[in-house]
Parts: sequence; structure tokens; C-alpha cells
Amino acid sequence: MSAASGYSDLREKLQSREVRKRKQPASDTEEEEAELEEEEEEAVAAAEEEEEEARKVRSGVRQVRLFSPEECAGIEAKIDEVVARAEKGLYRDHTVDRAPLRNKYFFGEGYTYGAQLQRRGPGQERLYPKGEVDDIPDWVHELVIRRLVEHRLIPDGFVNSAVINDYQPGGCIVSHVDPIHIFERPIVSVSFFSDSALCFGCKFQFKPIRVSEPVLFLPVRRGSVTLLSGYAADEITHCIRPQDIKERRAVVILRKTRTEAPRLEKALSGVYHPERLSGNNRQHILKPKRSHRKADPDAAHRPRILEMDKEENRRSVLLPKPRRRSIVSSENYWRRPYEYVDSYTDTGEDEGSPARKVKMRRH
Repeated sequence: MSAASGYSDLREKLQSREVRKRKQPASDTEEEEAELEEEEEEAVAAAEEEEEEARKVRSGVRQVRLFSPEECAGIEAKIDEVVARAEKGLYRDHTVDRAPLRNKYFFGEGYTYGAQLQRRGPGQERLYPKGEVDDIPDWVHELVIRRLVEHRLIPDGFVNSAVINDYQPGGCIVSHVDPIHIFERPIVSVSFFSDSALCFGCKFQFKPIRVSEPVLFLPVRRGSVTLLSGYAADEITHCIRPQDIKERRAVVILRKTRTEAPRLEKALSGVYHPERLSGNNRQHILKPKRSHRKADPDAAHRPRILEMDKEENRRSVLLPKPRRRSIVSSENYWRRPYEYVDSYTDTGEDEGSPARKVKMRRH
């Protein structure tokens, strides 16, 4: 214990605290004991509530270890073929959705989500028009779906949408609920390449990324099938945390779209994706910014934003007031809304060269 504290060691401090406690009136001591008891009761109640929620989640989860290592290797080779075809630009525009540390491949049915939405929020997702994504590959039917039907995990003809999520180490998907108005239940996923985990009830924070403790931590093994329904699918979010993707991992998600699911008009289907490119050029294109953002032609030359920061950045279109002093050269200038640009004066540079703009501050 430091000299500034007035005590030579911890024992002396504890003895002094005990003396003060004995000198307190009995009523004060009783109040402290009552507060402690109340805190303990609240902690016990919270723990019981979490355990009850975890029980509800488990009631909506079914897992089956279905594919042998040899079968997994065969399916993983097919997934690699999908990746190779995408690199060559052999798929339709909306089949492939690239992001740092995670690529998605839509087959059968694709839908808008995240930054692709004109209006964000639950219930705003829309299916693409028929034919906007490639058909489900034959090998998915033969090697994956048929096995699930044979083991009576899903009925024959149930699946009309297949998505392959291909993760690199550190990749993730933030907490979400698969759109209830788009997909029927159960949500079926089959894991390949490595073991991982599915977490329920987490909250994400960003810059740097942080994830709260889950209500339920569900190990997901290579070759296993996970089915979500009921509470686990509809009443609580699920996610994949970056710390749980230690090696490359791919998951095949099999779902059935609802007959009444809303669908984009044909004329609007190309609004949310970049124009089709071939080969490796696709991964360098950035998604077009929504209309309320100011486009920056140099944006493509900046370091790309990590997948786990994307959603937070979308919420940060308006910068906090103390940071709005930055000038045009600021990296975040492209995120400013139109109404933030005050008065500018031209420096009178020659025509044909970019005019340097100087911010006029009001005092």
C-alpha cells in the first residue's frame, strides 16, 4: 500500500474499515445488508432469466452429424469450383456478393439486404426477380439436399434457395434474424472445411469490433447439419463471431422462400449492385453509394472496410459535430451529407484544373 494512502499495509486498512463499520448506527448497517441482499436477488433473477432464454433457444435447434470426412472433402472440392467460376465471371450479376473475409454465392433465389436496401430495417428485404441469380447447382441437390431428405430432416422439394457463405479467418456475420417474411422455417445450414460456432443473443460494437457474451454458444462441427426453427429462428438473433472463425470455413444455407414474399420489379433489379465485371476485377469494385451520399471518385483507392465495420459505418453517415471541422481532403469527406456543405469560395485557378475549395467559417 502506498504511503499516500495513510496505511502501512492492507491489513491496517481493513482493520480501520472494520472499526468504522462497527461505529456505524445499526440502521445504516441494516440498510447496507438489505441493499446487498437486493443485489444478490437481482443477480440470481438475471441468471435464471438467461438460463430460461437459453433453454428456449435450445428447443428450436436441432443438430445432426451427417457427412463423413470423405464426403466433406468431395463437397468442399465443389465449393472450390464455385469460387473458381465466380473469379472467372461466369455467374450472373446478383449470384456473387463479395466482402472482405466473406463471400456469398446465391443460387435459386437471391434477396436484397444491408446496404442494398433503399429503406433499411427488418421487413424491408426483397427477393430479386426470377432469373436474376443462377440455378442451384446439380451437386448441391445430389450431394447435400438428397441426404437431408433421405434422413427426413426436410421434406422433398422444400429447398428452392441455396446460399454458400465462404469465410476467411476472422470473418463474421453480425447478429440478425433471417427475414421472416422471406423464408419459411426451418433454416438449414451445413458446415464444411473447419469447425466453428453459432452464437445467439450477442450484441456487436465496432471500432474496434467487440462482441458481448452469447445467450447460447452452439459448437458447429465440420459435416454437421444445423436446423433453426421456433424461438431460435424468430425470437432471438444469431451471429458468427470473428473469434470463432480460426480457419477457412464454408456453410451451405438451404431455405424455402414464402410464396407471398415481396419481390423487386424487373426494372429495379439492377439498382443495388455494380455493373458486371469479369475475373478479379469484381472484387475491387465498391458497391454504389446510396443517393444521399456524396460520391468520391478516389474512394476505390482507399483501404477497404472490414466486413465487421460495414454496418457501423453505414450508421455513421452524419459525423459527430466535434469532428465536422475536417476539410475536403479528409478521408471521411465522402460520407458528408449535402446539407453539411456550407459556403465555399473559388480560388480563381485556371479553367481545366480542379478548383481548390476553401471552407468559409461563420463566426
